[in-house]
Amino acid sequence: MLGVPFADPGFHCMIALREERIIGSICLDERAPVVCLGPITVDPGAQNAGAGRRLMEAALERERERGAAGVRLVQAAFHNRTMALYASLGFDVREPLSCLQGRTRTRDLPGCAVRPARAEDLDACCAVARQVHGFERRSELHQMIRSGEARLVERAGRVTGYASALAFYGHAAAEETTDLKALLASADGFQGPGVLVPTRNAGLFRWCLAEGLRVVQPLTLMSVGLYNEPSGAWLPSISS
Repeated sequence: MLGVPFADPGFHCMIALREERIIGSICLDERAPVVCLGPITVDPGAQNAGAGRRLMEAALERERERGAAGVRLVQAAFHNRTMALYASLGFDVREPLSCLQGRTRTRDLPGCAVRPARAEDLDACCAVARQVHGFERRSELHQMIRSGEARLVERAGRVTGYASALAFYGHAAAEETTDLKALLASADGFQGPGVLVPTRNAGLFRWCLAEGLRVVQPLTLMSVGLYNEPSGAWLPSISS
């Protein structure tokens, strides 16, 4: 998972050293106005000694200097210490999430057509992102279209939602929950541990459970700086 951030110029990664030995790392996805933070790693033998805090402080200082509108991350809900750390650094809880894995019993939804996203669809997909979140993730989505992982959903011949990838590292935005259901139903499975579903979208969450998807783990979306309450349906990525 670390290979992509360290190799992609759209990411900025930092390491923590102790006696010239790497004991931790942190990566920042800077391809959009709102920065996505993660993954952050600390060597088990170096934990509980402040390395994670130092990495977080360095990352936030960089984004303040860059003038980033905001920073987001996804926290593992079981990890009490990271919740306390992120809150103490100014992060607010925004959304409870459930990581879901499996394959839906329903394979398509009436009135919804799902297909791979193409380069000429980029503007329409970004328009949906702006409608839902107030900003777009054009560079990231362009890369995922080129890799063949992005897909979109249309209703009445109009793009109403997209997923950069139906995977742990992918995000999705849509006008309505029905559009997200269609995207999820089009997948044979989800790469990595699963997709992240906002648990407060009760209709989507219950539909996923009824369709046979299983909960892998609970997580929490947190942010500092700009955060627009989403207007529509959405799925964050593990870096948010």
